[in-house]
Amino acid sequence: MILTRRKLLASFGGLAAAAGLSAFWASRMTNYTGPVSDHFDGKTFFDPDGVPPKTLGEVLRWQFGGGRNRHAWPDWVENEHADTPPPHVDSGVRLSYVGHASWLIQTAGQNILIDPVWSDRVSPFSFAGPKRHNAPGIAFEKLPDIHTVLVSHGHYDHLDLPTLSRLTAKFNPRVITPLGNDVTMGSGDSAIRAEAFDWHDRVELGGGLAVTLVPTRHWTARGLFDRNKSLWASFVLETPAGKIYIVCDSGYGDGIHFRRVREAHGALRLAILPIGAYEPRWFMQDQHMNPEDAVKALADCGAQQALAHHHSTFQLTDEAIDAPTTALDVALDAAGVARQRFVALKPGQVVEI
Repeated sequence: MILTRRKLLASFGGLAAAAGLSAFWASRMTNYTGPVSDHFDGKTFFDPDGVPPKTLGEVLRWQFGGGRNRHAWPDWVENEHADTPPPHVDSGVRLSYVGHASWLIQTAGQNILIDPVWSDRVSPFSFAGPKRHNAPGIAFEKLPDIHTVLVSHGHYDHLDLPTLSRLTAKFNPRVITPLGNDVTMGSGDSAIRAEAFDWHDRVELGGGLAVTLVPTRHWTARGLFDRNKSLWASFVLETPAGKIYIVCDSGYGDGIHFRRVREAHGALRLAILPIGAYEPRWFMQDQHMNPEDAVKALADCGAQQALAHHHSTFQLTDEAIDAPTTALDVALDAAGVARQRFVALKPGQVVEI
């Protein structure tokens, strides 16, 4: 198969999003260095209960192998909601959905952002790569004072350096992230106050809040030659209203990651689970859950309620823009789970617990 430069550039968005490729050149990231562990061999991280990421050959097979069914998304969708958060929340927890995997969580006087992305594209380029199809549910100018940012891993739709730089310039928050991602952040903006932690590390946030980094079935990269040179994680956030399990990206596998969180952390008040970027399944199932997987993950982790995310903002894969939310209702009905127990918000919508 001969691929012209034009065809490669035209397909860059899908390649970058699905395979975590930043461009067809060597990554300029400085590699993480640290002691060998049960999930780090001295050079790269790995999931003992997972699988390696897809190869470049498999990426090209998906993109150019024929028989692909990529649904067209509308160029732009106007939001029905827009949130203006209060300066702080002292009682309970207020969760505002920004879009994709980005959330604002307000509790105990603290304002916490999850995987914040306010950029128009999730890509190293301003002219190529997956672009937004709706506005953030909170305008950047309406954000309250941000105290802490949690960044789950290095893929561009989760670790957005331009947004982190804007947040640093305006609020100077702590940025909590898995090992190695602090190197990425520091190489882009040395002012970012990144603190890197390993799986199972528990970090005090103040005000009685704490977060623990937990294993998740995924992987990470910023370029062709830095796959798994940094770590990825989910989060368990301890709040006055109970523990919130925040899964920013994950495949399902046999569900062991979710069951282990239940065993290690006990009762969970809420789970935030991804439901999008899942087609085609032969390529995506090891790294992204579909709605049926997410319903099984809810049963495994045992959370009282769940909120869905990672859908309808950036077209990373082949399903239609509304397919994840429609399929979630079908999966809930098939599993005999009440729809109100697992809800997919739209950007700008708010839940309080």
